[in-house]
Amino acid sequence: MYGWAIMFALVALVAAILGFSGLAGTLANIALVIFVIALVATAVFFFMGWKAAKAVGRKL
Repeated sequence: MYGWAIMFALVALVAAILGFSGLAGTLANIALVIFVIALVATAVFFFMGWKAAKAVGRKL
């Protein structure tokens, strides 16, 4: 997902340089939304892994 966010941000940058401001703004917003979703998913999976490792550690 981070790759998609970077790709959308780069395409938005190129669109802005070429003068397509409406498209650039839309792509930048899409990139931001994807980045935030990926960040939240990363935090959730980190927390789930931490809890699982803690539970496995208690059983050893």
